[in-house]
Amino acid sequence: MPSARTSKTTSAAQFVPSGEDWAALRSAASGCRGCELYEDATQTVFGEGPVPARLMMVGECPGDREDTDGHVFVGPAGRLLDKALAAAGVDRSKTYLTNAVKHFRFVERGKRRIHQTPRRGEVVACFPWLREEIRVVKPRLVVCLGAVAAKALLGPSFKLTEHRGEVLEHEGLRIGVTVHPSAVVRAENFTESFDAFVADLKALAKKR
Repeated sequence: MPSARTSKTTSAAQFVPSGEDWAALRSAASGCRGCELYEDATQTVFGEGPVPARLMMVGECPGDREDTDGHVFVGPAGRLLDKALAAAGVDRSKTYLTNAVKHFRFVERGKRRIHQTPRRGEVVACFPWLREEIRVVKPRLVVCLGAVAAKALLGPSFKLTEHRGEVLEHEGLRIGVTVHPSAVVRAENFTESFDAFVADLKALAKKR
């Protein structure tokens, strides 16, 4: 069971091979010990998709299903993302998907593992992997799904609610922002939230 210990995050930088291709990065990531999340997670969940890709999407961190299966966006949020991408006319098979943090952060409640939002220190510690994924994928547009991903790339003071659906230029990257699909799954008015999410994806996809 994950403990209530104080986070002692350092950095994944020492585990990231310099200038390598995607396959080498994914292989190296499986042994990452850059923060303490690896101690309780089942495995590293690295990004997946075509390399290079015009469109790259960045979420928060793996969920329970992703942690078990070792693949990104295969749980409830991933299934909703699939539906939203299809509705927006975006081909998932041509999109590179990853997360800002590569290990599952959770607390145990009985037999269930309940997802927890990554700490800022864990996001910063894992950033070297995301930076290298961007280098090898060479996306024309990076879409941040949710505040954790947006703050990973645009800084901790970034407010997603003020820029949702927009594309921003930052450090040579074109970065679009919208909500995380899990927020749509949990929304009180599902239909309204889903439609707004699809509208964001359509608008952002046009700017690839």
